[in-house]
Amino acid sequence: MVGVRAVVVERFGEAAEVREVGDPGAPPGGVVVRVAATGLCRSDWHGWMGHDDGITLPHVPGHELAGEIVAVDAAVRDWRVGARVTVPFVCACGRCAACARGDQQVCERQQQPGFTHWGSFAEYVALHRADTNLVAVPDDMSYVTAASLGCRFATAYRAVVAQGGVRPGEWVAVHGCGGVGLSAVMVAVAGGARVVAVDTAPGALELARRFGAAVCVDPAAVGGDTAGAVRAATGGGAHLSLDALGSAVTCAASVAGLRARGRHVQVGLLPAGGVAVPMDRVVALELELLGSHGMAAHAYPELMRQVAAGALRPDLLVGAVIGLDAAPAALAALSGGSPAGITVIEPGRAA
Repeated sequence: MVGVRAVVVERFGEAAEVREVGDPGAPPGGVVVRVAATGLCRSDWHGWMGHDDGITLPHVPGHELAGEIVAVDAAVRDWRVGARVTVPFVCACGRCAACARGDQQVCERQQQPGFTHWGSFAEYVALHRADTNLVAVPDDMSYVTAASLGCRFATAYRAVVAQGGVRPGEWVAVHGCGGVGLSAVMVAVAGGARVVAVDTAPGALELARRFGAAVCVDPAAVGGDTAGAVRAATGGGAHLSLDALGSAVTCAASVAGLRARGRHVQVGLLPAGGVAVPMDRVVALELELLGSHGMAAHAYPELMRQVAAGALRPDLLVGAVIGLDAAPAALAALSGGSPAGITVIEPGRAA
């Protein structure tokens, strides 16, 4: 591969540029993937701003990806050149105690493309420990759809189903209807739940309603008392509530909007230093507080089955598809807030 084009960050918070970089090469036990599609995520913005420890400049962002294998290390057993693949944003080691329990999403020696090493805002990306981390993409699934699964949709799926334990007929509150939140709305509705969607953006609430939310709440319309609005709409509080944004306000409101024995799942990344959580309510109502961090590769088959059956439609979350040359500006634009839906980059797309 000669002249691999990539989005390169030279200085945190300053405009990235598209330029040629070297061939990534297959790492030991890994592969090189030609990137057909890669999602633009708020986590990429945090990395670009320098909020994540461990990123060394210059750097190539990008962690939600799908594409075709073009090179395979000799140690890889299960994958061949030409395979269509995607990957969780947490690439596990496959050998630590967490991995032995099947909890690869909290691997003790995890790697993350676009954070611990160069990512997928490029024509090609190296992926580690292929036999542990790669997920096959069905022939009838577009690369754009597959890329949309990698972080936000898969994270929401595990948060609602595995961590949140959603059950038919329950009320689920989703605070923040960006890519993760809208995915959570869709997953909860598919699970038979009734959803209250909370967001400040009319476009986000309209999409939530389109994806099946029974109630939509704009904090401004209820004087900022979103927890009270959720309790009123659900007849006493949500059974399950998710903070899909990650702020002190949304975290506290998610907990405060629960009914007795309710479950709060924190999905959005919170600022350093922690937040104030109404622990008196947690104790009095015996609430559960849970975190959710991605999804292991071995858990993808059921998600893929539901997508293939049409029960879940991640493709409907895609709001824009852009080329690599438009990616630096789109990344910087996240400083003004996330757009409704998911933006996907196609590195091979003409400018």
